[in-house]
Amino acid sequence: MTDTQFTYLTTPLPGAAPAWRGTVNAREWRDTAQGVLEQGGRLVAIWGSDWRSRGSGFALHAAYTVRVGLLWITLPAQSTFPDLSDLYPAANRMQRAVSDLLGVAADGARDKRAWLRHGSWPRHAHPLRHDFDPALAVPDGRDNYAFVSVSGEGVHEIPVGPVHAGTIEPGHFRFSVLGERVLRLEERLGYTHKGIERRFEQMTLEEGVRLAGRVSGDSTVAYAWAYSMAAEGAALMTIPIRAAWLRALCLERERVANHLGDLGFIGNDAGLAFGLAQFSRLKEDWLRTNAMAFGHRYLMDAIVPGGMACDLHREAWSRMALEADAVEKDVRALKAIYDDHAGLQDRFINCGKVAPELAAKMGLTGLAGRASAQSWDLRAQFGCAPYDQLEVRMVTHRNGDVAARVTVRFEEILESLRLLRTILDRLPIGPHREPMPAVTQGGFGLGWVEGWRGEILVALETGPDGRIARCHPHDPSWQNWPLLEHAVIGNIVPDFPLINKSFNLSYSGHDL
Repeated sequence: MTDTQFTYLTTPLPGAAPAWRGTVNAREWRDTAQGVLEQGGRLVAIWGSDWRSRGSGFALHAAYTVRVGLLWITLPAQSTFPDLSDLYPAANRMQRAVSDLLGVAADGARDKRAWLRHGSWPRHAHPLRHDFDPALAVPDGRDNYAFVSVSGEGVHEIPVGPVHAGTIEPGHFRFSVLGERVLRLEERLGYTHKGIERRFEQMTLEEGVRLAGRVSGDSTVAYAWAYSMAAEGAALMTIPIRAAWLRALCLERERVANHLGDLGFIGNDAGLAFGLAQFSRLKEDWLRTNAMAFGHRYLMDAIVPGGMACDLHREAWSRMALEADAVEKDVRALKAIYDDHAGLQDRFINCGKVAPELAAKMGLTGLAGRASAQSWDLRAQFGCAPYDQLEVRMVTHRNGDVAARVTVRFEEILESLRLLRTILDRLPIGPHREPMPAVTQGGFGLGWVEGWRGEILVALETGPDGRIARCHPHDPSWQNWPLLEHAVIGNIVPDFPLINKSFNLSYSGHDL
């Protein structure tokens, strides 16, 4: 480490991501956060662990992006830890989740409302503590969540959800409006807390990848890769080079599939049903190729610790090569239609705008961040193999509105198609998987992957028996949901579905 601010973080983590880990005290916890901010770094995640069996109470963890890679710092704690939400607004909900799940609260935080509990377990019970007994944790039903109210002549509230008309997961949106103009939006998520993090603790390293791939189904490749990267780091193993290239192939196919689907729905929300029909056709054909090549339309269980579950056969290789050319031709034609359609552009331009300054302050990430001039794409800055050889062309825009997010999606599809052709042309020969070595002692692993929505982090701790002691998967939606609240301000209520779909954030990835 070259920065004196981080001289006590001297332990490099094994694995594909450039990462370091270290332990700090309460003062250093704040000092590190402040130092990262001053040097242009970013907060990636905050989570906690129950280390009482080690005789050291609880542990708080934070991951930051800095010039040299990623920092994973740990703070041994008892009942509180220093608040970071004044430095990083995105820390607010992460800290509240730690309080709900572990019972360790942010000292000095202004917002201490429960975030995930929803009265689903007693107030003084905490699901991530090792002595938590689900059989005794009878829901108390007491919630009384204090939404922030907006008062004034003509102001009224519109509550939407948590149950929606579609098949999406539950989330509550409380609009404060004057006429149809939105003055404020407040979200409430976490209605289907699934216990994923606790479930990991009952699994081996090899079993955990199937659960990781189901944290958020539309990002199964990114989560499975990040988990496998963490498991391989903990096991001190290197995967075959062909497996790394096949993982990138799957990741770019996942990116294209999601952008195709979202561009269709965004067009439909703005009144262009033709766009939905055409993009749905393209996505369906794309998913069928996935199933033919890897056995699953959404590529679930394709990536496993040690490499890939199966290899790419010649017929699938040929079909993907032809498909990339055909899809590019259609996507370019559809982009011209979207760009020239006056009705669409009237709905898109200046709708749901997030200024670059606000995006930087709030930590907006992923495609939404790049549409607001946040030049961050893990594939380009800290690309693991094979991205370190592919020269990824990062797509950015400055306007930060629906139009910008649509433009970024179109251009990312075209860049992913270029990457897919390159991967197919240069795919190395060799094995697609190596057996995982036995892990017989406690350790740490970290996975860090740029999914289609943004960067996904998986932090892994193994116990003395080599099994999973703690696994925290972090979705970029944690950073981006609060920005949706800001993006809708000043717009009319009927524009919310369009703005929401242009972000398309994950409920499931936010609600473990």
